[in-house]
Amino acid sequence: MSHDQGIVPLPRDKSLGQYIEFDLSKLHNSKGGFLIDEDVSVEGKLKTLEDIKRERERERERAKALQEPGISLDPDKQTQCRECGTKEIDDVTRKVFGMLVCKMCMREKPEKYSLLTKTEVKEDYLLTDSELRDGELLPHLLKANPHKATYSNMMLFLRCQVEDFAFGPQKWGSEEGLDAEFRRREDEKTRKRGKRFAQKLADLRRRTRDNVWQKRQDEIHVHDYQSVLQAGREHVQRCGDCGHEIEVEEF
Repeated sequence: MSHDQGIVPLPRDKSLGQYIEFDLSKLHNSKGGFLIDEDVSVEGKLKTLEDIKRERERERERAKALQEPGISLDPDKQTQCRECGTKEIDDVTRKVFGMLVCKMCMREKPEKYSLLTKTEVKEDYLLTDSELRDGELLPHLLKANPHKATYSNMMLFLRCQVEDFAFGPQKWGSEEGLDAEFRRREDEKTRKRGKRFAQKLADLRRRTRDNVWQKRQDEIHVHDYQSVLQAGREHVQRCGDCGHEIEVEEF
């Protein structure tokens, strides 16, 4: 084989099974226990060692943010349930709602730690959509809708946090304040229903007065006959409105 034709690579031996070929001349030792391929590229540009180091650092930061907090040997720094003091904190409640409570206490005290849907919070505590969308004001847990997969995710709120906000100075001030707002809204609904009923009744009366059949009935003349007191006309009666006369027979 001539030098002009170049070196022809050996055919792949299928008996060796699946394997990956590397060009060892392009690999560098990262001094971290692995080899780096210079041919790895992003958006058409070759990655440098600094680019790869930055990526590794970002991956470590993401992993650090997701990992569980370490257990401190100092009893004063160890996380514990706010109700019973156990160290077995419910991880979802801690991460989503920032609440240190165990699963046992959540089950035993649903009046404080049960999860409420968005609809329940709006109807029972009269909170608005904008307040419920504010994650800093009221943290919420997103969960797949159990009724249909294509429906929007459910927003679940922790009852004690909802009540702290609803009964606080930012909203209704107390349970009595919420009850007063309920009564005010019910009175307003009653007033509006009464107003709508009166309007419908007025419309019905107007339509009745304007009814063509009613107009025809009003145009029909009803005679008001009275006996004619004239000599020789004892058996005649005349309408006092239109003058129409009829003869009557007395028995």
